[in-house]
Amino acid sequence: MNLSGKVFISTGAFGALGQAVTDCLMSYGARLALVGRRPAVGVKYPAAALVYSGVDISRQDAAAEVVAQVFKETGRIDGLLNLAGGFQWGKLEGSTLEGWDSMFRVNLLTAVASCQAVLPYLLRAKSGSIVNVGAMGAIKAASGMGAYAASKAGVLKLTEALADEVKDHGITVNAVLPSTLDTPRNRVDMPDADFTRWVSPGALAEVIAFLVSDAARAISGVALPVAGRA
Repeated sequence: MNLSGKVFISTGAFGALGQAVTDCLMSYGARLALVGRRPAVGVKYPAAALVYSGVDISRQDAAAEVVAQVFKETGRIDGLLNLAGGFQWGKLEGSTLEGWDSMFRVNLLTAVASCQAVLPYLLRAKSGSIVNVGAMGAIKAASGMGAYAASKAGVLKLTEALADEVKDHGITVNAVLPSTLDTPRNRVDMPDADFTRWVSPGALAEVIAFLVSDAARAISGVALPVAGRA
């Protein structure tokens, strides 16, 4: 795949998946603008990457501001990778609305605000790609995953609606639905699991790279399961 000269904004860029996506897309020639709420510490990024930490992209004003800054520095925006998200386990019994609100804010509203912020630039260019990270739980939820799965189902429907909204403007919008990712945090949280059945961040990054490439220009509105051997 050749992504030379293209500029992509990656949200939630400072986690394990974000690092894998950065390495993958930049290996294909893309330039990445890395956006995240937490400080970008302890990780070395390529010199060509733009780093924006401390940004709460669930806020429309913050998302719009950072996207405008990326365009100012690069002169173009070719796509958006919505990697920002989080997980919280909890059964409905005894749960609070604050917990549900937290999941919707970190998983869905970050994607909504980021899409809204980047859309004017893609519409003006009459081209571009958006990839949202959903979850297999959006299709089939298990006990304790109600808030998480509902928020990721929202990401799925956002993807479908936006894809239809921009289908005549040269813009593709797709979602990937990973199962459990093989990250250090997940290994700590689930030490008895068979890690070989999980999806590596690098493998998911390759799928995302394909979806923003010219090879996938005829694909839009798709929710693509990336489940390994789950």
